[in-house]
This record gives sequence, structure tokens and C-alpha cells, in this order.
Amino acid sequence: MRILDKYILKKYLSSFLLVLTLLIPIAIAIDVSEKVDKFLRHADLSLGTILKDYYLNFIIIYGNTFMPLALFIAVIFFTSKLAENTEIIAIHSAKISFTRFLKPYFIGATIITVIALIMNHFVVPNSNKTFEEFNRTYLTKKKLNDSYLQNINLQLGPNDYVFLKSYSVDTKVGYNFSYEKFEGTKLKYKLFADNVRWVEKDSTFKLTNYKKRFLLNDRDIIESGSKLDTAFSFTAQDLIYVDYMAKEMNSIKLNEFINTSKERGVSNLNVYLVELHKRTSLPVSSYILTFLAVSLASKKRRGGMGVNLAIGISLMFVYVFLLKIAEVLGAGADTNSLFVVWLPNIAFGSLAVYLYLRNAKN
Repeated sequence: MRILDKYILKKYLSSFLLVLTLLIPIAIAIDVSEKVDKFLRHADLSLGTILKDYYLNFIIIYGNTFMPLALFIAVIFFTSKLAENTEIIAIHSAKISFTRFLKPYFIGATIITVIALIMNHFVVPNSNKTFEEFNRTYLTKKKLNDSYLQNINLQLGPNDYVFLKSYSVDTKVGYNFSYEKFEGTKLKYKLFADNVRWVEKDSTFKLTNYKKRFLLNDRDIIESGSKLDTAFSFTAQDLIYVDYMAKEMNSIKLNEFINTSKERGVSNLNVYLVELHKRTSLPVSSYILTFLAVSLASKKRRGGMGVNLAIGISLMFVYVFLLKIAEVLGAGADTNSLFVVWLPNIAFGSLAVYLYLRNAKN
């Protein structure tokens, strides 16, 4: 690695860390001003708990969220400074092409991408879990009872459905249980029960006050009883998965859940797929945003660094807006979540390629 590469790489990483270090304290200060009264309401809540369970995870989560913004601003800032000091002109005068000039940026983007991938897939989900538990315990007015769930719908396959009015996670008992089996749009079999209890030892369900109904072509057959032990293609754990848990599962567990649900024929898993795809698309954007920022800032402009920063910040607002739109649209039942999640990267990647080719010709 040349001295020039080390110089640019050092500037790349140090500027990125500086911008990220400036953004996080601002976010913390704003959050403290909004939450301090809620913290003070709980006499049992110590400063150590707030710092450990809330703000440590706050830094991890929001640091990861701000990473693309910090990277883009940092690259524009120090590259504009190189251009202002005519250092880039000197580099090109030494017969170093624009493509070769990008090498240390590529190395820096690779370092950031690898770190971001590890963070997104494994570290941030664990932080989300602790952070959200703190929120639900101390900060949310309407408490979410994780041990008592209501109105559960579970699709076991293309034609099999389970419904429960309520379910207690602690006792593993569900109430107003219903299992339905269809052939096309016609109901062929239905099993009712006042309550259902998961027996972990035998991996079976114990039904109380049950009623079976077989819907035949010419008549219905009804059976009933007080007790029934039976097995289904789901377990008690499958009943407690809700949408917010997607952010709290690491990518291995999330992928296992998605695959299991697909095998059962669950029709819409896009909420989970969006979360999974986003964990890769956001880190990869480090390459796109880096090359886009270099292409924008490598030319000396009239108006100086301020013009480049204004253009850069405007583009970042557009990028963040597209990310949010993609997240909402990707969760829809009739969309290709993979394409929608990657669409902002595709759009900005195309812009980065165009600007790169224009700079490479000059």
C-alpha cells in the first residue's frame, strides 16, 4: 500500500468516526430531554440500569442507523478538503487515474461494510431486544404483556389454520381454540376446544371440552368429548411470534423462522423478509455512498466545500426517505420484498456509476 493510500484511508476512517462521534451525543442529548421525566417516575430505576440497558443499546442501535449518513458526510467533507487544497489535482498530475485514486476508499468501505454486516445480523438484534424490553417496562404508557397474547392466527399450511382467542405464555394454556382445514375455499374439518394446553414432555396438546366437525358432501359429522390429547405441526413457541420480534431475532433465528413458516404455507412473511434483507442492503450501501460521495466531491467547485455538503446532505435525505418508503412497501403482501428493499441502493448505485464514469473520462 502506497503512502497516498494510507493517507486517504486514515482520513476516511478518522473522518467517519469523527462524524459518528458528533452525531451520537446529539441524538443522546435530544433523547434525554424527551425521556428524563419518564425515568424519574420510576423510583426503582437506577442510573446504572439506564446507562447499561438503555443508552448502551441506544448507542449501538442509533450508531448503526447513522452509519450511512456519517459515512457519506465524512467522505464528502474530507474529499472536498482534498480538492480545495488542490491535492487531487496533484494526484492526477502524478498520472494516478481516478479509478486508482478510489482504491483506499474501496478498502475503507470494505472495512465499514464488514463491521456493519456483523452489527446488523448479530449485534443489533440483541441490543434491540434489551432496548425494547426497557421501553416496554419503563417508558411505554400502554404496557405490552408479553406473557398474555390475544387473537392469535397461525397458518400451518396452504389449507390449515389455527385460531386462539388468548394464550398465556407462562402456563402454556390457550383459550377458545379452533383448528380449521380447507379444500380450496370449502371448509372440510373443524376442531373446537374451550382451552388447549401444551405438554412439553410429550410434545402434544391437551384439549378440554372439544368438538370435532367433519363437513361431508351430504351431511356433517360431529364428535365431542371432555379430554383429547393430540399433536399438531406447531409448538407452543410458534404461537408467541409477533411482528416486533423480527428485529429482536439474529439473522440465523430469523431465517429459520422464515423457512419454517414457508414450509407451513404462511402466505405473507414480507415483514420478516424486509428486516432480513435490510440487514444486508444497508451495510452494502457503504460502497455506493462512498463512491457517490467521492465522485461528487473530487472536483473543486465555486462556492467551496459548502456546496458539496449541501448537495450531499440533500441526497442523504432522499436516500433515507427512499429507505423508509421501501420498508413500508416491501412489507405489503403483493410485493417482491428483496427488490423493493434493494431499490434505493439500485437507484443510488446507478447515480454513482454515472458520476464515476464521468469522472473517469476526465
